[in-house]
Amino acid sequence: MRTRVVRAEEPDVIEQALAVWQAGGLVVFPTDTVYGLSALPASTEALRRMWRIKGRDNGAFIALLLADPEELPRFATLPEAVRPLAQHFWPGPVTLMLPRTEAVPPEIGEGPRVGIRVPALPLARTLIRAAGGALAVTSANLPGHPAARNAQEVLAQLGSQIDLVIDGGWVSIGAASTVVDCTRWPPVVVREGPISEADIRGVLGLIRREGSR
Repeated sequence: MRTRVVRAEEPDVIEQALAVWQAGGLVVFPTDTVYGLSALPASTEALRRMWRIKGRDNGAFIALLLADPEELPRFATLPEAVRPLAQHFWPGPVTLMLPRTEAVPPEIGEGPRVGIRVPALPLARTLIRAAGGALAVTSANLPGHPAARNAQEVLAQLGSQIDLVIDGGWVSIGAASTVVDCTRWPPVVVREGPISEADIRGVLGLIRREGSR
């Protein structure tokens, strides 16, 4: 299979991506953090292809990227205590692990949780919105390899295993998002990325003021 590469500024880039997704294919596009490997959440075979590319370790999951925070209730429950995280960091580089709804397909990952994020890059949100408001997305790199920061790094790692790459140049952050498990209290940062654990705790009011007891 030959991977097609299209520039993000091409006028029909959304139509090309939609055609691939609707045919059960995989599309790579830039987000605000790294390049993401994506499929429609309802495309079982595409999700299985993603797992074959990424490897399926215990506890691994494929996140759902949303175009807008208003899409969240379709896929997850947001506990009131952690609502400030979504309000403060979305759109942005924080993935929240939340209790999932029945709308989340089992191929996304095992267990009662789902990772949800709203990216800040307008191109990413436009593509996600065109796809129906949500896409299943994971970083576009091989297990144990650095995250891809441009289309060339994507092709070097994934080559012909994907159907379409949208080349949007270098991503602005270049590191995977911070992941916060919000199914427990206090929430636990399971992967620290662009947003530090201190930032997370600060927004939730979990950092004591200096000198307080």
